[in-house]
Amino acid sequence: MDEDSYEQPRAVADDTRYSLETRLIRTLLHAFGNPPIGFTLWNGDKIGPLGSAPVATLHISDRRTLLRLCTDPDLQFGELYSAGKIDVDGSILRMIEELYLGAAEAAQPMSFRRRLAAWRHRRTRNTLHGSRENIHHHYDIGNEFYSLWLGETMAYTCAYFPTPTATLDQAQIAKMDHVCRKVRLNRGERVVEAGCGWGALALHMARHYGVKVRAFNISREQIAYARERAKEQGLANEVEFVEDDYRNITGHYDKFMSVGMLEHVGAENFEELGRVIDGCLKDTGLGLIHTIGRNRAKLMHRWIDRRIFPGAHPPSLKEMMDIFEGRNLSVLDVENMRLHYAKTLEWWNILYERAIDRVAKMFDERFVRMWRLYLLGSQAAFTVGELQLFQVVFSPGRNNQIPWTRADIYQR
Repeated sequence: MDEDSYEQPRAVADDTRYSLETRLIRTLLHAFGNPPIGFTLWNGDKIGPLGSAPVATLHISDRRTLLRLCTDPDLQFGELYSAGKIDVDGSILRMIEELYLGAAEAAQPMSFRRRLAAWRHRRTRNTLHGSRENIHHHYDIGNEFYSLWLGETMAYTCAYFPTPTATLDQAQIAKMDHVCRKVRLNRGERVVEAGCGWGALALHMARHYGVKVRAFNISREQIAYARERAKEQGLANEVEFVEDDYRNITGHYDKFMSVGMLEHVGAENFEELGRVIDGCLKDTGLGLIHTIGRNRAKLMHRWIDRRIFPGAHPPSLKEMMDIFEGRNLSVLDVENMRLHYAKTLEWWNILYERAIDRVAKMFDERFVRMWRLYLLGSQAAFTVGELQLFQVVFSPGRNNQIPWTRADIYQR
């Protein structure tokens, strides 16, 4: 699209010469650091970014859509895009990256409108009942849907790419070996896994490391799928999949593993998780928590919380210390793998778009657009550093049987 065809303001003082719609859009863009995003309105008017060509252009269907967007952009962009009231010409990924970068650079005090919207952001509490409802909302929408774009492993967590040319499945297997080496799995040990997804890691640990695994999950569909896989692979006696909350873990174990669950625990429950770990991990044990996180404490994006991941909270490392400090659990190692998650999401986005016709038949066009925005937005968040991926290894503070170096983590 020709940059010169956009309406450009001559000077700030002349802003009153332009339409109300133009002034609303300029105010909106200014709040996000003036990102290179253009607008095309329902009447054919075009408003371009200041001083640069747009990476994407938003097509606004009517005046009410524009007013909703300007009133509460954090929530309404996702709502309006999903409903087809806003279309995007250009790269959604680049657009969201620019929005994150622009908002960070603007660093303006939050307006009264956005403070009010944040105050109204009511998170679903992760009680025993609330957690089950939250997990059901996201994970129990059909195993067939997830199988379209997660790859053969059905691993819905950050992969580990040992080389840039590794495939998604190779990288997911590499991630499983990576975490197993970090906790020094040994044949004959007992492992408890809090939050097991579709069972890939539990089955991998049993098959390749000769351990016994109890894996907890409150997603009914995931547990059913995992149990079937265990039977098919002849591992039903080595892996027990338990449909229950992590708070009800009992027994004593050599290793504690949690890959991709902490985001659903809620910071208000971190001390309780520490109590559970302290109660089940042997004095000489090792544990690992793999989680999406942030550089500083912040609530989940409101649209993601409402439509995709209710109750989710990616924690900062400072918040995570509430798990360890009260129980004298020693942090041994922290690794940040956010660029690996960006690469993982790049693969998921490619596979999702390849399966888009089948997704539309399973659900509807609104769902297709909603999940496209979620997956692309997540990739952008990891690319620009809005989100992090932490792997934290820990042990009871009294344990001296801990790794001397990191060398064996990287040995094949």
